[in-house]
Amino acid sequence: MSPDTRDDHPLPLLPQRDSRGHKGDFGTVAIVGGRVHADITMLGGPAFSALAALRSGAGLVRLALPAPILNAALTLAPSATGVALPIDHEREVVPREAAVILDGLLAEASCLAIGPGLGLGAAPRALTLRAVMQEETPVVVDADALNNLAETPELQRDFHAHAIITPHPGEYRRLARSLEIDEDPVSPDARPAAAERLAQFLGCIVVLKGAGTVVSDGHRTWVDDAHNAALATAGTGDVLTGIIAALVAQHHRDPLIAGERSIPSERRGGLSLFDCARIAVRAHARAADAWTARTGASSGLLAMDLVDELPGALQSLRTADRG
Repeated sequence: MSPDTRDDHPLPLLPQRDSRGHKGDFGTVAIVGGRVHADITMLGGPAFSALAALRSGAGLVRLALPAPILNAALTLAPSATGVALPIDHEREVVPREAAVILDGLLAEASCLAIGPGLGLGAAPRALTLRAVMQEETPVVVDADALNNLAETPELQRDFHAHAIITPHPGEYRRLARSLEIDEDPVSPDARPAAAERLAQFLGCIVVLKGAGTVVSDGHRTWVDDAHNAALATAGTGDVLTGIIAALVAQHHRDPLIAGERSIPSERRGGLSLFDCARIAVRAHARAADAWTARTGASSGLLAMDLVDELPGALQSLRTADRG
């Protein structure tokens, strides 16, 4: 059965891009992530998210990373702009100073994405919690941001954001355990219920990644039946984060959210967070399928390859003939 007809929630069309628009009309995505430490450095994830957001039509992208790795990330994603997160003598992000920067990003962004390469610890946990406690700017929560939330006591009480969270099964298990949710995120038959239960607990959109990605808002649940083993490689989840954030920045309809106020009302799209997430998941799968069709390969896909296929994949979702 087609993923679009398995329930009562057909996938909507992606709105056409306004030919009169300029970059300020298509939203600003802010991405918080990256880690620099004695034993590990992570900067590729946020850079891939930035590239994916730009390839998905976001007008502006800002990267917020620890100061020592910001320039390297901007070399990978030179169309983005950057803001440095200060670090201490142990090369950990300074929580108080980073919080001020985060507040500034939330004030100016149409959507915030947090988590790619973020790492664990006091500062990442504080930044993640600050992002999900506010209600003004929509947030995409991924990767280590989810792992930090799993270590937050009474998370359900503090989670207020208009949010899309994107766990893979391992991240789901850690988060569900902390919320005392007993669901199976792996079995194909059980995955829809698992995503739905977590969405209900936190009042957010859940994108449960994997073969047959599930999207649920706690009431509506949709499954993309795409399966492509080429996606089972580093960085492809970061690409999905960037696509989701870009679609939210451009098309989410809630005028009460601060990030929407900078977009003229006549150019605001009409997509819910649920629909932004679903279209992003479908575009992600289509981009992988396009790469497989072009190369004839079932492995060897790089995150950058996936990013390059995104404009065509998204354009195919703007037409009536979606296949």
